[in-house]
Order: sequence, then C-alpha cells, then structure tokens
Amino acid sequence: QVQVEESGGGPVQPGGSLRLSCRIVGGTRSHYGVGWFRRTPGKEREFVAGIPYSQRITHYGDSVKGRFTISMDKPKNTTYLEMNSLKPEDTAVYYCDADLLWCSGNMCYASGSWGQGTQVTVSS
Repeated sequence: QVQVEESGGGPVQPGGSLRLSCRIVGGTRSHYGVGWFRRTPGKEREFVAGIPYSQRITHYGDSVKGRFTISMDKPKNTTYLEMNSLKPEDTAVYYCDADLLWCSGNMCYASGSWGQGTQVTVSS
C-alpha cells in the first residue's frame, strides 16, 4: 500500500485557480500511476484525473476536461493537479491515489490507497 499526503486546497472564487499536490510519503507502488478523485457529501467518489508513471498519457473526467491539468514530478515523488476556471460544482474533498489499478479513456480505477484529502471550496 502506498501512503500519500494531499495539500493545496482552500477557498477560491469562481473562475479562480488552485494547485493541489499529492506527495508519496511511504509504501511501494506497484500499479499504473497516480490519480485524483473528489467526493461531495451524499455522492459517490468521482474520478477527476490520472497519469501513469510512464507519463505517456493523461486521463480526465468529462466534467474537468480542458480546465484541469495533471502532472508528475518523479524526483519529488509528487503529482500535481492544476485547476483553472473553477466552478462552484468543483467544491469537494479531493483525494489522491498513488497506486491506481489502471486507466482507460476518461476513467481510472483506484486501489483505495487514499490520503486524508484536501478540501476545495469554490464560492463567491
């Protein structure tokens, strides 16, 4: 199991930007790559973005495509989620999984190795 720490969340106005960070702090990764998911009360966890450790391709959920960018800095064991043009519906707790099982198209499947999450609140 891989241990991660998420950071970078906070309050932001609609149209604003935030950059989230996911740092691997322990464990051994053995699967596909790193992904970001989000959750709001009463809803299922939603896939946001994923990137394989090869960094050959990126995957995005339909609701964030064109606004969010995922990237990886391997020497720092950190994956970033750059979020632009934020909307109130992006408000959620964002979680990172650094041991994604696999991805295809606009979906990635998590192993469940979650961190504590970081809250993003988009509001005027």
